[in-house]
Amino acid sequence: MASQHQADYDVIAVGAGFSGLGLIHHMREAGLSIQVFDKASDIGGTWAWNHYPGAASDSECYYYCLTFSKEILQEWKWSVRYPGWEENLRYMHFVADKCDMWPHIQLNTEIVSADFQEASGLWLVKTGAGDEYTCKYFVSAMGMISEPVTPKFKGMEKFKGACFHSARWPEGLDYAGKRVGIIGSGATTVQMLPVTAETAESVTVFQRTANFIMPAVQKPMTPEWEKEIKENYDDIIAKCRNHVFGMAFDSPVGRTIADTPPEEVQKILEEHWPRGSFRFVFETFDDLLGDPESNRIVGDFVINKMKERVKDPEIAEMLTPKGYPFFAKRPPLDHNYFEAYNRDNVKLVDINDREPIVEFTETGIRTTENEYEFDIIVLATGFQAYTGGQEALPIRGRNGLLLRDKWDAVSSSILGVFVAEFPNLFMITGPQAPFANLPTSIEQNIMYIVDCLKKMESEGYDLCEPQQKAEDDWVQHVAEIHEQTLMAQGDKVHSWMMGANLEDRAPRVLIYFGGANVYYDLMRSSVDSGFPEVQFEKLAS
Repeated sequence: MASQHQADYDVIAVGAGFSGLGLIHHMREAGLSIQVFDKASDIGGTWAWNHYPGAASDSECYYYCLTFSKEILQEWKWSVRYPGWEENLRYMHFVADKCDMWPHIQLNTEIVSADFQEASGLWLVKTGAGDEYTCKYFVSAMGMISEPVTPKFKGMEKFKGACFHSARWPEGLDYAGKRVGIIGSGATTVQMLPVTAETAESVTVFQRTANFIMPAVQKPMTPEWEKEIKENYDDIIAKCRNHVFGMAFDSPVGRTIADTPPEEVQKILEEHWPRGSFRFVFETFDDLLGDPESNRIVGDFVINKMKERVKDPEIAEMLTPKGYPFFAKRPPLDHNYFEAYNRDNVKLVDINDREPIVEFTETGIRTTENEYEFDIIVLATGFQAYTGGQEALPIRGRNGLLLRDKWDAVSSSILGVFVAEFPNLFMITGPQAPFANLPTSIEQNIMYIVDCLKKMESEGYDLCEPQQKAEDDWVQHVAEIHEQTLMAQGDKVHSWMMGANLEDRAPRVLIYFGGANVYYDLMRSSVDSGFPEVQFEKLAS
């Protein structure tokens, strides 16, 4: 076997959310040493940062979780269908405690660089405190929405009140009786507005793009429902693994709007709407995401349902999505968002067409039409999806190539896991992986990575070299799939899922739209074929 410099750890991972915890379990099972670093003061990933009022999952709890332990699945008790951030954090602590993961986790530690060492074949990882660690395998477990996007408005530094990104909500902030401005109207605001409006003096939402919004239908976890879930967990996990979005849904195989009488279509849509969740999309008709006319019919249905709940016709019209297909932008789930606009202390401002923001002032925000005074301004402006974490952390591969430079024009990968010219680097749900129920995708990614590492260790390989041709092929395949979807309708779709919320980057294909289940099958096929996308090498003795 080739000589190998001794590393501090077999595996170093950055990110102590679902990915970091899953890695600890699976790497230990494979007999590999692992250390997970996170700059946060707690584990949880998304749930360590997103503490804004109303922050909650919008995948249902019983499949928005790790599944590697049948014991944990049976022991943990969820309280509601969509847990808030506090409950999600308690769950992750339960997992870490139960599985004795804490010795493998170092919090309050920012990784400031990761450099591939050509001579040794190791990765050199440096912390903000100046400590250095080496590892054979470096894993990005930073998540697809971990790096906030903060807009640059004129005069932001002038504002005398509190101004922050929603994902960095200040601990102990009291907004009761305060005048609150929220810039952005995506999933965060949909959750935040109803809660904030209850006690704030006023809340003003600055909206660029109206969203299709579907009902969540929150409900408590009853003993009967919990019993049904826990008796059927094997089937639930299998459903997630074999579903196009990684969710435990049934599929209406063969039922299309195009082949269903209009009155029957409306009947089916009406039956499914009150059930809540993304089931409305995936358990009604097979063609609503692929056929433009079918999509229009469902989009109109959703819009009518939204408008019914807003008393002011002008506000209802402002909240109506226009110019892009239903589900071309990820629709948030609603917890009384529309009812919030019926309150006297809530105002909606259209900054796209009617009154764009001109500048921040000492006391608030000035638009082309009005001046608004605030005590607090929340930037609910989203994230740099899929690539933000990796680009914020300088990661250097062969010849000192910086990953963010490689991704300047195309955020390329192989299966969202490997990147050519970056040996022994692995990403969990990186760019050009599917957009799906994240715990399902995370576990499938981890199992794929672990299978690769097992092959390397058992066969004595030092390096896993992702092949440029395989990367080119995957980029082309992802682009071809994208062109067949409603997401590809030109300028109509201004989505963070395409990186369209970034001022310094052109929009690009960041997501594999061929179906999460198909993607999981492709990873299994890669394993069975001996990982043809990469070349395994031994360092010279």
